[in-house]
Order: sequence, then C-alpha cells, then structure tokens
Amino acid sequence: MPSSPAHAVKALQPKSMADFFALLSLPPRAALNEEQLQQAYLSATRLVHPDQTGGDSILSCDLNAAQEALKSPVTRLKHLVDQHSQTAWRAVPLEPALMGLFEKLGPLLQLSSQFIARKQATTSALAKALLSSEEMRLRESLEVLNAEIQELWQKLESDLPACDQRITQADPSVWPDLQALQAKFSYLTKWRSQIREKLLGLML
Repeated sequence: MPSSPAHAVKALQPKSMADFFALLSLPPRAALNEEQLQQAYLSATRLVHPDQTGGDSILSCDLNAAQEALKSPVTRLKHLVDQHSQTAWRAVPLEPALMGLFEKLGPLLQLSSQFIARKQATTSALAKALLSSEEMRLRESLEVLNAEIQELWQKLESDLPACDQRITQADPSVWPDLQALQAKFSYLTKWRSQIREKLLGLML
C-alpha cells in the first residue's frame, strides 16, 4: 500500500534533530531565495496541515520552525553547518569593515539613549520643540548607519552562492568560512535591531 504524502514527508526526518532543508525538500545550501523557500514550505505544509485528512500537527509545527530557521542567513547558516559538517564553532573576531561600523554604532547608540532620556524628562512643549533639531540629526545618523549595515549585508549575501559551489565540490574549507559569515550576519542583525530600537525611541 503506498504511503500517504504525510508519511512521505515524515520519512525525511532524521531520528535526531530535524534537517530543515530535507524537511522542506530543499538542497542544503547557504543561499536561499525567499520565494523558493515559501514555495517549498507551502508545498510541504499542504500535505500535513492539521485541517487535512491525515494531517499531522507536530510535523506542521516542524515545518513552521524550518521555514523560520531558513529565512534568515543567521539561523540558516548555523543550521547548515550544524547539520552537514563536523566543524566546531569558534569565536570570530570583527574584521575591519565590521569594526568600522561598530566604532560608529557604539557612540551613536549612547548619544541616542541620552537624548531619549532627556526628551522623556522634558514636560513643556517649548522645551520639546527645542530638541527637534537634535532629534533630527540623531535620526539621520542612525538611518545612514543602518544603510551602511544594509549595504554590507547585501555584499555578504552575494558571497553565499560561491560557498554553495564549494559545498557541491566537497571543499572542506567552506565550513569555517560559513561560520565566519554566520557570525558577521549575526553581528549585523544585532546592530540593526539596536538601531531600530533607538529610532522607535526617538519617535515616542
């Protein structure tokens, strides 16, 4: 008797931690198009959705987790290295490009925090109005830095297809390089979140 689609998807699950690439019938790759991921997710979840006959709520949750993990290069690269290599994780120091961003970010975040505290302590409309020009300068500085981070993010993403070619060629040196890329994406994700937090604070 042929297995149901749900059983076919279940068969992809390893006995230990699920391989999210296999779960979504995707090749283990560093570069992943968002549209490709969405199509793979919809195709897989359609077969096992709890509302379907023979659906599986646990597997449906696993597919949701797979989609979320593979969306971001931070979690995607970590999962890729964990699942498909024996490479031990190591600390990755900031390279000059990242260090330059970090040296701009630290003081700017501190100035933003100090300004937000002053603004929140200000009660009169006149005093708040006098702060507007400083607020605008801080906002512009944060947005400029955010744009620099985005530019570096895109450059790192453009390096991923070359890494996939090395994976296909079974080049063992690709895994430490992917770890380094994962660390860089992680730094940039954290910094973008900090900038977003300060921009929201300036709006209040």
